[in-house]
Amino acid sequence: MKILLENRDLQWSEEFVYLGGVISQDTTCRKDVARRIGLAAGIVRSLHKVWKDEYISKTTKVPLYQTLVQSIILYNAET
Repeated sequence: MKILLENRDLQWSEEFVYLGGVISQDTTCRKDVARRIGLAAGIVRSLHKVWKDEYISKTTKVPLYQTLVQSIILYNAET
């Protein structure tokens, strides 16, 4: 299918990121889930010093995890 915008052809893309989620030509959500896991893993790695710090209590670490890691994994999951 050829789509023109202001007399220019639009490029066809098999996948792209829209509102934080991967939209792909296939009907699965595997690429989106893999991307979110990768993003969350990066956050976990960047907070390594926080997780290992003995002066930061678990009651502080749990909300950090919920806010910074779980929110990335679960964002847009209901769709």
